[in-house]
Amino acid sequence: MARPRGGVALVTRARLPYLLTALLILATAAVLLAMGREPICTCGTIKLWHGETMSSENSQHLADWYTPSHIIHGILFFAALWLVARRLPLGWRLVIATLVEAAWEIGENTNAVIERYRAVTISLDYYGDSVVNSVADILAMVVGFWLARRAPLWVSVAIVIGFELFTTWFIRDGLTLNVLMLVWPLDAVRDWQGGL
Repeated sequence: MARPRGGVALVTRARLPYLLTALLILATAAVLLAMGREPICTCGTIKLWHGETMSSENSQHLADWYTPSHIIHGILFFAALWLVARRLPLGWRLVIATLVEAAWEIGENTNAVIERYRAVTISLDYYGDSVVNSVADILAMVVGFWLARRAPLWVSVAIVIGFELFTTWFIRDGLTLNVLMLVWPLDAVRDWQGGL
């Protein structure tokens, strides 16, 4: 690494995308705070895991039943960017994936989307993610991205299918159902999710 006369290290071109990725995550946290999102759960604690989906603490802690969806995002973003931008260095593809995930986190925490979730899904106690949860979700996407980078294709496919089937079976929700109910809500799915 080149050092200027003052002894301060310059960021190398190879490290720049990873620095930008970290800055994007910090900027997302700042935007969410500026939007009025709670920094942590209003319960006053930060749990490593919160497993109750029908709870005001859902999407407030580090990990929950929706964390696998964000890992899937990372796998899907890696695959999509491999298809359309494989000549782009890996670090810059990670920047793009992080930018998309950050936009997802900001978008899903707007008042309009929160109200949409509450109106068309069974998430009546959903008031948006805490900033800690949103940052953890972005980091889960990064984990999925790196998993897809390192693992054989069949492992990535198995993770996506496995996570979707497991969360659909266990909590009656997952990435596919979440997006479906947000974009094109079906009464039959909402009734099934509510245990009716």
